[in-house]
Amino acid sequence: MTTLSVAVPEDVKEIMDKFKTVDWNRVARLAISEKAKQLSFLKYFASESELTEQDTLELGKKVNKEVSKRYRELM
Repeated sequence: MTTLSVAVPEDVKEIMDKFKTVDWNRVARLAISEKAKQLSFLKYFASESELTEQDTLELGKKVNKEVSKRYRELM
């Protein structure tokens, strides 16, 4: 296993210190592992996609517009 040092802001460290029973190394390992898996999946998914960059931008705009519309309707 490789060692990685992580810098956290002082306010986060103060909170972490209040929870001595939490294995923060394990929390960090799990979070990094999950993010790496997500990125690997996205890279694979993108490599198999036939969408162009322009297609994805247009699709993203449509999704954002619909999500915004739904939130406005809820308010």
